[in-house]
Amino acid sequence: MSGSARRQRRFVAWRIGMLLLAFVAVAGVATAVASRRHDPQQLKVARGVSDGSFHPIAGRFVADDTKLEDCGADPRCLEQGFGNLAYKAGPRPALALFDRRRAIDQTVATDCHRIAHMIGSAALAHFHGNVAQAYSHGSASCASGYYHGILERAFSRVSSYRGLIRVARSLCRGAGVRRRGFLDYQCTHGLGHGLMIQTGYDLPTALGVCKGLQTRWDEVSCTGGVFMENGSTVYGLRSQWLKDDDPLYPCSSIKLRNRPSCYLRVTTQVLRVNRFDWPQTAATCSSLERRWQRYCFRSYGRDTVNYVGGKAKAILRLCGLTRAAEGACLYGAARTIADRDADASQAAAFCRLAPPRRAGSCFAGLGLVVGLLRPTNEERTNACKALTKTYTRQCALGAIGEVAPNGRGAWG
Repeated sequence: MSGSARRQRRFVAWRIGMLLLAFVAVAGVATAVASRRHDPQQLKVARGVSDGSFHPIAGRFVADDTKLEDCGADPRCLEQGFGNLAYKAGPRPALALFDRRRAIDQTVATDCHRIAHMIGSAALAHFHGNVAQAYSHGSASCASGYYHGILERAFSRVSSYRGLIRVARSLCRGAGVRRRGFLDYQCTHGLGHGLMIQTGYDLPTALGVCKGLQTRWDEVSCTGGVFMENGSTVYGLRSQWLKDDDPLYPCSSIKLRNRPSCYLRVTTQVLRVNRFDWPQTAATCSSLERRWQRYCFRSYGRDTVNYVGGKAKAILRLCGLTRAAEGACLYGAARTIADRDADASQAAAFCRLAPPRRAGSCFAGLGLVVGLLRPTNEERTNACKALTKTYTRQCALGAIGEVAPNGRGAWG
């Protein structure tokens, strides 16, 4: 048997083993949830994989001399090679190449979650353990594997509900991270991903820990990550808090304080179930109680950006299907474009193409990211003036509202 064939057999065996371990972990989570009813302070997170982590992937990255061009179809080599690139050049070049390769390379596509984990782990080493900085340079490619690689280890060995809250409160408070700034938001949002992973997709526990953070802004930023992670799948598994026969679940079944954040991510599951039928998705959002519709349509706008690869005309066409809710769709799309680049200029160029009657909503959406990027209200207003003369007020209101002391943060 050739060396390549042996490596392939080992890889297949490893994948089967991980599936079995993951199923065992999920079974353990059900027991943990039942146990916590009797002892609310004791947290029995998913066990049996590595240090109590649900995912067996991330660890301390160690760079070596592996080069991507020498890897061929060897998954372990590709993981190390992408990790080396992220460690040496930073995660953005590594993630950009990763996304290009994933579209054309079957091995990279098949092993993309593990590769993204490695990029995240290497990025954390690149930034000398600064979680917030590593998060700000990442993406949610392939079921948020990059985020998992950074944060999943942060909660390992935590054995109590209070312990999760204590670690979560401290994790994003690193030196140089401005409160309610872009890095702070990215990291606090990422906590939601990490909490879902560590608890084996125990949605109530993750939301409870988010509620235990310092402020309502922190909570909402965190719950956004919880609901985004809830919609992802890992190794063929998925959250018990999803239903194909009710794609809006669990938004209508949870506490009112968490529903805006849930509906702001709900169309990802709706589109998955209806096979990306955009008119039907718009109709689903319209069927909601009026107070939740705008969040659903903002979610719709966010998903258009990812679906068409950021192409402005295609986004505008899909937003046009929402008719009276077009402004909410453009709002969600503009915010997503600005957040993706940590720069509002491309989003502003997109908003200039929007129908004039809806363009104000579009600029309000990108304004949220301006609010995170700029430290004072004066600088936020000036940044909006530089982006648009006509819709400065809408942009500035979005920017200032995002970081207001009584603001709702990630809801917008």
